[in-house]
Amino acid sequence: MTVEPLAIDASPLILLAKINALPLLAQLPYRFIAPREVMDELAAGVAAGHPAIDFPELEIAPLASPVSFLTRAALGKGEAAVIQLAQERGLKRVCLDDLRGRRMARAVELEVVGVLGLLGQAKRRGLIPELEPYAKRLIAVGARYHPELVARMIREIDGG
Repeated sequence: MTVEPLAIDASPLILLAKINALPLLAQLPYRFIAPREVMDELAAGVAAGHPAIDFPELEIAPLASPVSFLTRAALGKGEAAVIQLAQERGLKRVCLDDLRGRRMARAVELEVVGVLGLLGQAKRRGLIPELEPYAKRLIAVGARYHPELVARMIREIDGG
């Protein structure tokens, strides 16, 4: 199995942890990398009383230079750092769920995968029986997806 590096933001990690699906990531063909800014966001969540994210496979990588002012102004600190990390390291793909972050990543020619996409890959690899229960759990814990996106993904991935 070829393993591709994938820069990941805090929100996908948090959502997957909330639905107890974080262990699935270790079985996907990615080497997950997060910039220190993402780890700072996760630590701030723990300090605010949220559960810690337990994903030992996550590689922490510093940025070579500070995030640009324009990117920082348009996006959250984590999303901006994920995009920059991908650009600095020549990565093809990032994992973001925030709509503005996804748009910015595509604008700089990065491929974007979100939590539903990761779960879809887990389904295709036989790691989960269906996407639909996971999508429902994501929505129940506060993920905000357009209903048609969820319905289309379930049709495409689950075949129903």
